[in-house]
Amino acid sequence: MAIINPHINFNGNAEPAFHFYKSVFGGEFIKIIRFKDISGSEYQVPENEANKIMYIALPVGPNLLIANDVPESMGKVNENENRSKISISAESREEADKLFIGLSAGGNVEVHPGDHPGDSYFAMFRDKFGIEWIVDFNQKV
Repeated sequence: MAIINPHINFNGNAEPAFHFYKSVFGGEFIKIIRFKDISGSEYQVPENEANKIMYIALPVGPNLLIANDVPESMGKVNENENRSKISISAESREEADKLFIGLSAGGNVEVHPGDHPGDSYFAMFRDKFGIEWIVDFNQKV
C-alpha cells in the first residue's frame, strides 16, 4: 500500500517549525538540504536565502513529514489561508492528548479533544506556525 507523506511550504521558518515538530514527535531528521547546497553556476541562490531550507524530512511512524521554505522570488505562501490539514491517527487517547498538547502549544484550537460521533476522539487546531492539524483516536479501528 502507498504511504502518504505530507509536504508543507513555509515562508522562511521551516527550520524552527521542524525543530518544534521534532520536540513533539521525537526522532531525528533524515535529511536537511539548504538552498546553498544546490547553488551553482546554473542556479545561483541569493545570499539572504542561502541558509533557508530546500528540503527537510522527519520520520513520524512509517511516514515522513516533509517541508521546504519557498524562495522569496516565488512569492509568499499564505500559511493562514492553507485549508489543508495534517491528520494524525493516534494509538490511544493518551497519545492523542499528548500530541494535541504538544502541537497546539502557542496555536489556535478549533475543536478541543473530546468524544465525537462515530466512536471518534479528536481535536482540530492550527499550530503556532499556521499549519492545521487533526489528532484522532478511534478505538474501533
